[in-house]
Amino acid sequence: MPVITLPDGSTRPFDGAVTGTTVAASIGPGLAKAALAMEVDGRLMDLSAEIGTDAKLRFITRRDPEALEMIRHDCAHVLAEAVQELFPGTQVTIGPSIENGFYYDFHRNEPFTPEDFPAIEAKMREIIARGAAFQRRVVSRAEAVDVFVKKGERFKVELIRDLPADQVITLYSQGEWTDLCRGPHMRTTADIGPAFKLQKVAGAYWRGKPENPVLSRIYGTAWRDQKELDAYLTMLEEAEKRDHRKIGREMHLFHLQEEATGSVFWHPKGWKLYRTVEDYMRRRLDAADYEEVKTPQLVDRRLWEASGHWEKFRHAMFLAKVEDKDEADRTYALKPMNCPCHVQIFNQGIRSYRDLPMRMAEFGACHRFEPSGALHGIMRVRAFTQDDAHIFCEEHQIAAETVRFVDLLSAIYRDLGFTDFRVKFSDRPEVRAGEDAVWDRAEGALKEACVTAGVEYELNPGEGAFYGPKLEFVLRDAIGRDWQCGTLQVDFVLPERLDATYVAEDGTRKRPVMLHRAILGSFERFLGILIEQHAGRFPLWLAPVQVVVATIVDDATPFAQQAAAALRAAGLRVETDLRNEKINRKVVDHIEQRVPVLAVVGRREAEEGKLVLRRLPGREQEVLPLAEAVALLRREGMAPDLSSAPVAAE
Repeated sequence: MPVITLPDGSTRPFDGAVTGTTVAASIGPGLAKAALAMEVDGRLMDLSAEIGTDAKLRFITRRDPEALEMIRHDCAHVLAEAVQELFPGTQVTIGPSIENGFYYDFHRNEPFTPEDFPAIEAKMREIIARGAAFQRRVVSRAEAVDVFVKKGERFKVELIRDLPADQVITLYSQGEWTDLCRGPHMRTTADIGPAFKLQKVAGAYWRGKPENPVLSRIYGTAWRDQKELDAYLTMLEEAEKRDHRKIGREMHLFHLQEEATGSVFWHPKGWKLYRTVEDYMRRRLDAADYEEVKTPQLVDRRLWEASGHWEKFRHAMFLAKVEDKDEADRTYALKPMNCPCHVQIFNQGIRSYRDLPMRMAEFGACHRFEPSGALHGIMRVRAFTQDDAHIFCEEHQIAAETVRFVDLLSAIYRDLGFTDFRVKFSDRPEVRAGEDAVWDRAEGALKEACVTAGVEYELNPGEGAFYGPKLEFVLRDAIGRDWQCGTLQVDFVLPERLDATYVAEDGTRKRPVMLHRAILGSFERFLGILIEQHAGRFPLWLAPVQVVVATIVDDATPFAQQAAAALRAAGLRVETDLRNEKINRKVVDHIEQRVPVLAVVGRREAEEGKLVLRRLPGREQEVLPLAEAVALLRREGMAPDLSSAPVAAE
């Protein structure tokens, strides 16, 4: 007699094994209609699954977060059925749900193209309308192989034969169509609904290996209703307009090329943007009592072996073999991160508890090998500058340092135009360094620090660093996309591995705790996010070119040059436009270049010593004497940390 406990604490006894469908119906017809799946003792299951023992049960309805992933998973199955109905002979492989959608990989002699999408979508709608039930069947390995051998599905057969010996093998059918799948699924194909769209097609190697056949991967998106789908498609359109690669070309900020795959060529304007952010960050760190250091890029593999990074990150390291008659042959690695090098600085000399906390920062040039297919503009590169710091402290100082860090991070994000972020707590991964007792201390200390700092977080199970738990700070940009940038990680392991010690107050030697922390993450990626956040129309303090002084007539050129010189002397980034072009043409050109302020000079303004200030892309303008215009723009163009600083008396 299983007793089912519901989320409100109420219980319902049943005479024997019972399905979720039956439990929902016993509660009421409304729930029986709304329930799509169930969570039994924390495990997501089909509604038709039987529950034979006492259990805690929660029903999944269309509004629950889990439903969205199931809609996408089921939609992938429907896509595969539609493709095989329309294109006989096509073999299916895998089709998971992913962030914001799903994909399915197909093997076909002729790759799919977007021109195939209308017919496929129409067939998918037809299958959804049929409302065939998803039916689960547990089979033996031999039976599963036989099913797909008869269907000519060699990729599925390979998957089945490679499954672990103790793996329970399940097939799911929707009407006459069957797939290998762990599940769970919703009740019927009709539960998917009409809010889906196929988006693009790409090539993908079977199992990600170049020696394997190339598959045709069809991507799609699916949502709970048409309103959500329309909002997502609108966001994609806006994201395309804001694409940092497109804006980077238009504004002449940077470029990338094959001769330096994964490395950025910064143009003058882009480097001004980079330096503006770097200078701002350096001032912020100085004010927060960080000490800036610089460590080598080439480091002997022995240090990486000692730190544990060689085993974990060897595949992503660029290596250099050095042959020297005066020393044994050595292998060096371009550093993929700064952490072990910072410990080497800490280890120089004797450290006292009075030196702690020691906040060590570096804008470290790092290199990691990213597969070419994973590279994406300046957001995913092989050569990058890490906005990195490590705080060496005593265990009782973790909470106070967390509070300081969260305050600093919040202020920086706010200054850069991001007002919305959330925090994830990532605990111990399956593969990790350090004993469980050490992880217990580290996780407990970080959770306690979150309470002290007033940080609310969502749990991100198993996603901690290999040496310790971490907080991940996820930004939400102007069009609703999430970006994980900042992080704070508690590390008891690396100081032990690299023999870092300090003299405690009682005179004994102790290990410091090492807090790994980043705010921007990498400069390259964060600048890509920043470009898209502002669509290239940066606030005045960030703009690569803050003011363009443009002439209406040639007679105004001398005064325009004088005005530009005065603005530059005030610390502003200024260009002149003295072309023999109509002013309307110049306005259009500088709107396209996303210049914030156009200072227009005609014959009359030159004679009176004034500037006509126009805030682009708007039409409003004001006429000011040169000195007033310079003073105004100087104030407006100041970085937030400088504009809020107290002004010294003259």
